[in-house]
Amino acid sequence: MHLLSVNLGRATPSEHTDAPDGTGIDKHPADGPVRVAAPGPKGSGGSALAGDAVCDLRHHGGNDQAVYAYAREDLDDWERELGRGLRNGVFGENLTTSGLDVSGAKIGERWRIGPDLVLEVTSPRIPCRTFAGWLGERGWVKRFTQAAAPGAYLRVVEPGGIRAGDPVEIVYRPDHEVTVAFLFRAEMLEPELLPRVLAAGEALHPEARAKALARTGDRGRQGTAGS
Repeated sequence: MHLLSVNLGRATPSEHTDAPDGTGIDKHPADGPVRVAAPGPKGSGGSALAGDAVCDLRHHGGNDQAVYAYAREDLDDWERELGRGLRNGVFGENLTTSGLDVSGAKIGERWRIGPDLVLEVTSPRIPCRTFAGWLGERGWVKRFTQAAAPGAYLRVVEPGGIRAGDPVEIVYRPDHEVTVAFLFRAEMLEPELLPRVLAAGEALHPEARAKALARTGDRGRQGTAGS
């Protein structure tokens, strides 16, 4: 398991978002090492990767969505499905991986990348109109949702520098059923699964935890969620 590329984006104007600076979804592989550190809370913190733009801080970035990873194997599947080439970074992912089942990772799972960086899986990527507009594929949000291979957001546990070719090691895998794909299905396709995602505990993205608690009717515990 290793990184094929570490991808960074610049702010680009887009008709598919109302964010003043546009979008940073158009990411390209970095030539050298990239520093990764917790960016700060959602709403003020952007990407964990130095030099990577997050333009709409209302919906993207922050400590619990600090890094986005997507598997090259899933990109290859989409290439066959769409009949077009898809370069590393085209889904807006910061990390394009090889040999790692990203959507099969468990919430709370921890990865060591390179000598220092440790990341923790928090949630799936939820498709939006900016993503759909960027790819230009008809019915993209529905197609991406039905495939249920969303890739993973991660938070930074220990900062560090990374580069293409660095090994990825799973250093902790929790003992519950809640994978990234499971949580995605619960949020997007099968809401009856939402109560079961609470088994992932405090590692859950606070917004996913709140949604699951609302489903159970236990709204009083939502204020204790988050990290």
